[in-house]
Amino acid sequence: MTKRLDIVFLGLSLSSSWGNGHATTFRGLLKGLHGLGHRVTFLERNVSWYAKHRDLDDPDFCALRYYETTQELQIDHAPCLQQADVVVIGSFVPEGRAVIDIVASLCKGQLCFYDIDTPVTLAKLSADDCDYLSWRQIPYFDVYFSFTGGPTLRHLAKDFGARRAEPLYCSVDPERHHRTGDPIRWDLGYLGTYSTDRQTSLNALLIEPARRMPDRRFVVAGSQYPSDVVWPANVERIEHLPPADHAAFYSCQRYTLNVTRSSMIAAGWSPSVRLFEAAACGTPIISDRWPGLDSFFPASAIHTAADAGDVVEILSRESDRTRLAMAGRARGLVLEAHTGSARAREFVSRLTQPKAAVLDLDIGSAA
Repeated sequence: MTKRLDIVFLGLSLSSSWGNGHATTFRGLLKGLHGLGHRVTFLERNVSWYAKHRDLDDPDFCALRYYETTQELQIDHAPCLQQADVVVIGSFVPEGRAVIDIVASLCKGQLCFYDIDTPVTLAKLSADDCDYLSWRQIPYFDVYFSFTGGPTLRHLAKDFGARRAEPLYCSVDPERHHRTGDPIRWDLGYLGTYSTDRQTSLNALLIEPARRMPDRRFVVAGSQYPSDVVWPANVERIEHLPPADHAAFYSCQRYTLNVTRSSMIAAGWSPSVRLFEAAACGTPIISDRWPGLDSFFPASAIHTAADAGDVVEILSRESDRTRLAMAGRARGLVLEAHTGSARAREFVSRLTQPKAAVLDLDIGSAA
């Protein structure tokens, strides 16, 4: 597909990266699509939390529009949705089930879902506890794009009724993520919003090594950590790090830590955007272990660790030459296959099947 497309995204947030990783993912993909010559619009629910913490008010790669209610979406943005060649609805959109029904009734082009939280979504659907997607709505979508690949794609098709399940991983913008030349300040750092199911791994792979290595320097950047977390004296805390500061942050670390949510470890094939960002900055990575990691980074390009002892061993024994050679291999892999431009080409190339009729899908029924 080579013609210029009108593409509309409805996602959790493009304007604010505060407390969510969706914004970074959408920014990379949309910028890549813009670079390929496509016209892109992003519709975002005007949520007070994100409105207070916006760090992208006027993107130059898409039209960013807000709506207050689902009724406003249906009335004021109907022409945009009807005229689009492709409409993509993301996971965790507020009142997502109602939004999907509205968009499905208006969309004349291809309708897609982009699940940036696939293992979480499938668990919620199985427990009948998903407020942004209903099981009955999955067959509406011409393509179900998933942040998780591997066996989960077959699971989506076989057990959840997806017509086409395709992987669409996160990506990195090499213009923003590169070595900055800042001096090393920390031996090991971590960037991520607080999550209960990541905290155990963070404790084991950063906080405990910090306790064992009081002469080394560590850092954790990210919001929403509870006040009862006990940080060793040699762990610096940064409450929020805007995307514009990510490259300098990674460049100041000898190593950076990647920690994965438990549901994504179980599913496998779920790379974090932080993996690609750090690699693009030439920062060596220490990651927890999960199935499929080696399909993105072979052992020669990344360290994995199961416990604090593994981390201490890496920090204590590896030479700078070996460390930087590993980082260089990871950077090469990311710049070749995991940029926003690469991901945008993948997205467009998978829009190959015509939209099927949805008249018999009972779009107006209760979620």
